[in-house]
Amino acid sequence: MSEKQPQADHRSRPTGEAFKTFMQEGWAPRAADLPALTDGAASAAHRRAALSEKFLGERLVIPAGGFKVRSNDTDYVFRPHTAFAYLTGLGSDREPDALLVMEPLPEGGHESTLYFRPLAGRETDEFFADSRVGEFWVGARPTLESAAQELGLKTAHLDEFTAALGKDVGSLNVRVVADADQDVTAAVLEVRATANEQTEQRVQDAAAADAELGRYLSTVRAVKDAWEVEQMQLAVDSTATAFDAVVAALPEAVEKGRGERWIEGTFGLHARHTGNGVGYDSICAAGDHANTLHWIRNTGDVSPGDLVLIDAGVETNSLYTADVTRTLPVDGTFTPNQRQVYDAVLQAADAGIAAARPGNKFSDIHAASIRVIATKLHEWGMLPDGIDVEATLDPVEGQFHRRWMVHGTSHHLGLDVHDCAQALRADYLDGELQPGMVLTVEPGLYFKKDDELVPEQLRGIGVRIEDDLVITEDGNRNLSGALPREAEAVERWVQTGER
Repeated sequence: MSEKQPQADHRSRPTGEAFKTFMQEGWAPRAADLPALTDGAASAAHRRAALSEKFLGERLVIPAGGFKVRSNDTDYVFRPHTAFAYLTGLGSDREPDALLVMEPLPEGGHESTLYFRPLAGRETDEFFADSRVGEFWVGARPTLESAAQELGLKTAHLDEFTAALGKDVGSLNVRVVADADQDVTAAVLEVRATANEQTEQRVQDAAAADAELGRYLSTVRAVKDAWEVEQMQLAVDSTATAFDAVVAALPEAVEKGRGERWIEGTFGLHARHTGNGVGYDSICAAGDHANTLHWIRNTGDVSPGDLVLIDAGVETNSLYTADVTRTLPVDGTFTPNQRQVYDAVLQAADAGIAAARPGNKFSDIHAASIRVIATKLHEWGMLPDGIDVEATLDPVEGQFHRRWMVHGTSHHLGLDVHDCAQALRADYLDGELQPGMVLTVEPGLYFKKDDELVPEQLRGIGVRIEDDLVITEDGNRNLSGALPREAEAVERWVQTGER
């Protein structure tokens, strides 16, 4: 038998009873007031009701997920799983390790219970000694009573979850959002194995049932209710404020060096101040860096004469995020070559926005935008010999234009920056646009500096324009329309700071 290895332990923990008593005494009473019901609680209740109707008679387990280690004993900031946030209304960094369990009722419907780790009493060691969850270290958590009042949900201690999970499991199906928390998913698998003999077919059927739950909770988010649209507008408005700050900071970005980081920091400051933070890593790409689609290193200088492509969005405290791109001339004026590319992308964006209307397919947005892109490339003599616009738009034998715009023009937007990602093609690309859907329109042209198939005067120019739209009964509303888009308006914005 191998010798047990010693474990590293660098912490000093006083254990004397006198010290413990000292730490427990002398605290003022906690405030007894309970919080008001949150604004999003009513929307979350409606979503749970719809989920209940979809999966009658089944126990549904939706975990928040837990902490993820960033380095050694340092965690990333906690962010609850999107399905959990959607069904509870909890946003920001709340509540790690929590679970929403929807228990089927004999008379139909479900009773929903939030299992979480509530505020520990000051008489406990956790209060001062637990550096991961203790109040002394990370602040006070809600009590069972305050969380119930805040969310309009029944609440229970996390320690009660195991018993609730295994109750009558042999007589009903249990589904779990399997990608939210590996430990919880493992617990569900163990309970299933205990209740029934696990044949290969049963294992496959259970996995398919879990996938169906996850896919439903992803797909159903495509149509936003009025409160969600308000959150999206709030996210976009905060993003516009952050963009204004970036525009004002462009001279500093040039002067200080490593200006892409200066832009990123300026946007992040305002995102953190007005919301939960950024909804995704900001792209702040100057010059040829704009031609790397996911340039998030942001290590480059911003130089006079550059275009700088900024793709960034503020995430609200409720976790709804904006996703906006503007391409700005650092000097306040586009060169003729930059203007040529910018205007082509703007025309493509306008075509995509015009196609974003109820009754059209989601894929019609891309089709409208990319036709403009293909037409411009053909006019500029950049497509292969013998290839016209129709030939390059052929989905099998064509697509030569994708050398300079490889990505799609649109995606759903909401709690995730690429929302509804688990939806099937029939419900996404081939799905019909409906009022309440929120999506992006973001065509671009990317002419790498070393691309010898690009006219020399256009090499190194990268442009993307991205707006966030909500589909309405008769068309769409541009949530980000207050930010300048036309070239002259963008120039005025950079020159004066006014939009």
